[in-house]
Amino acid sequence: MNTLTTKPPAGALRSLNIAGMTCASCVAHVEKALLKVEGVQAASVNLATETASVTAPASVPLSALIEAVAKA
Repeated sequence: MNTLTTKPPAGALRSLNIAGMTCASCVAHVEKALLKVEGVQAASVNLATETASVTAPASVPLSALIEAVAKA
């Protein structure tokens, strides 16, 4: 029997509303941009709900996440 244990990323889960995405390519660009922000441990973007879930410590300013999305 194999057992796989993973340690969840430490940090706060933040949810961002993202308008204007029209395709899977948009999702990929936004995810990559969020993951490039220093301190971000995970990012997942949902096209259907137009939201992004970001795991990052509280020390990562919300403004940095918003700026990354705007530039994506």
